[in-house]
Amino acid sequence: MTGPLAQEIAERLTAAFAPTHLAVINDSAQHRGHSGDDGTGESHFTVEIESTAFAGHTRLQRQRLVNSALGDIPGQRVHALAIKARAPGE
Repeated sequence: MTGPLAQEIAERLTAAFAPTHLAVINDSAQHRGHSGDDGTGESHFTVEIESTAFAGHTRLQRQRLVNSALGDIPGQRVHALAIKARAPGE
């Protein structure tokens, strides 16, 4: 995890979900010159998060929870965000 935006994503998700596993992966280099690349080097991310907060929720509900916790980041400050959210033991 590098860069101020990646750090902010990690901080927001940690505060919201107390994850047992969290990886914020910057995929921006793979999208250089493509749509959505704003030149900052922080435009495309994958988030892998495991938390008991996701138990009993569908995949769509989990993604909505993550997007909600991230506030203005998805769609406004980040062009693309892939979310892999699971409960422990899944």
